[in-house]
Amino acid sequence: MDENWNFDKCAAVLAGEIELLKKISAAQSVVRQAVLNREWVEFDAETAEVNRLGEEFAVLEDARIRLFAALDDSGEKPFYYLLARLPETEGRELSRLYRELQMETMKMRSLNESLLIYINEAKTMTAAYIEAVCPGRGGKLYTRKGRRVLQDMSSMVFNNHF
Repeated sequence: MDENWNFDKCAAVLAGEIELLKKISAAQSVVRQAVLNREWVEFDAETAEVNRLGEEFAVLEDARIRLFAALDDSGEKPFYYLLARLPETEGRELSRLYRELQMETMKMRSLNESLLIYINEAKTMTAAYIEAVCPGRGGKLYTRKGRRVLQDMSSMVFNNHF
């Protein structure tokens, strides 16, 4: 526990995490739109931005853990138990910030899940398309050199110019 308890610092860390989650959520919305519109350059740029923001969030999360560890001797007490030990105004403010952080996290999780559902459905549809177009392959895919590859659609590109 190299960090001492400091209400102002903890409130600033929680507020910083909330702001970063809002930025990450906005960037992930752009990533989602890029996937839907098949704009891969924008996808790469926004994915890099999400990763950068995620690294910043991890730093703040570590700071938050260290700050709350200063309140908890055993390291096992629940968050709201720790808040109950604080003065009422501080506990109320940190509780509000923590609830907002949790809400932003849930929003982001639901956006991620819907994007993953879309991607998985696109993979399934692509596999079904390949099976319908090339039934003789028996669901197998081959490289240009004739080697068999798994049906992992993560980096497949179709050449639709004939």
